[in-house]
Amino acid sequence: MVDADQTFVIVGGGLAGAKAAETLRAEGFTGRVILICDERDHPYERPPLSKGYLLGSAERDSVFVHEPAWYAQHDVELHLGATVAAMDRAAKTVRFGEDGTTVRYDKLLLATGAEPRRLDIPGTDLVGVHHLRRLAHSERLKGVLTTLGRDNGHLVIAGAGWIGLEIAAAARHYGAEVTVVHRGPTPLHSVLGPELGQLFAELHREHGVRFHFGATLTEITGQDGMVLAARTDDGEEHPAHAVLAAIGAAPRTALAEAAGLELADPASGGGVLVDERLRTSDPDIYAAGDVASFPHALFSTRLRVEHWANALNGGPAAARAMLGRDGIYDRVPYFFTDQYDLGMEYSGWAPPGSYDQVVIRGDAGKREFIAFWVREGRVLAGMNVNVWDVTEPIQRLIRSREAVDTEALADPHVPLESLVA
Repeated sequence: MVDADQTFVIVGGGLAGAKAAETLRAEGFTGRVILICDERDHPYERPPLSKGYLLGSAERDSVFVHEPAWYAQHDVELHLGATVAAMDRAAKTVRFGEDGTTVRYDKLLLATGAEPRRLDIPGTDLVGVHHLRRLAHSERLKGVLTTLGRDNGHLVIAGAGWIGLEIAAAARHYGAEVTVVHRGPTPLHSVLGPELGQLFAELHREHGVRFHFGATLTEITGQDGMVLAARTDDGEEHPAHAVLAAIGAAPRTALAEAAGLELADPASGGGVLVDERLRTSDPDIYAAGDVASFPHALFSTRLRVEHWANALNGGPAAARAMLGRDGIYDRVPYFFTDQYDLGMEYSGWAPPGSYDQVVIRGDAGKREFIAFWVREGRVLAGMNVNVWDVTEPIQRLIRSREAVDTEALADPHVPLESLVA
């Protein structure tokens, strides 16, 4: 079958889906490309929703992956505000939820992303309880933070992960009072461990954020339908005019599960199981972005990565695999954050318990340094804080799998490039 006779369907109109469509055309695919997006906005990138756009330093138009006219210009059939109710793997069709229309596919990509976890406590139906995932959420939250700052209002954030901390920084930018409730002993404990988690706690405290560690929210109280306070399981009560749930995200696997595709164990992050070429248990269906659980030979485990770079790179990798191109998806995980005057990039994967040493290069007190998570001399991950143009050598160190001299690793006068053979 020639390309022109084939139909490739992409379910999910985020960054991964949009970049997959772009790659199909860039690689010369001449068949039908259908991109199904359940939002009415054109595909956009999510980092600005908790960073520049939320802070007011980036315009709304800057978040979109392509100009609206791009899709028609490249013959991509974009269905906005549309959902897929079901996939029929035997018939190789997807059925739209709105009118029951079915479309046949030759190859299909699931780029359905993830959904924020909701607080399952009394009071979540009150006005003033928020979460952040979509552009509309960010627009609404910007208005809320502006009002809180003007009126000296209080925001309580459940969760001290990346989203929680970035929104805490944005809230303080607008002048709101902020309390972060987190069940761990430090922010980002499951990502950075205690050594570097404490650095972020100190950063936010310097900017007026209050932390309540070792606790979880148990109830949001209100009056006349509005939020008044948030209570925790240790009996504390925090004044609140708004509450934000930032307790993680769950992969959107319902469509895949209903179709009988193999899923990853929820205890290890869940998601749709794919091979090293992002192909699911059905050879004509692929998955990329937040929803995909892929094997990573470098770390000898499966990973499900929710960060921007995984969508940016995973969508194109899946598109090339759908076209039969050779290639294994083994990108080193990467993410970044901006909070106050701190900018950070992180490469690698080093959850607590996987490393035996954290090596610091530079001045952590001034927040100008690189941290390396090391096991038996091998670099598993590196985080550069207010130090730039080092991502490439850090990733080369990780990929080399070679033991390095940790004294040289800690010495800013030794070029990182010289540590890799």
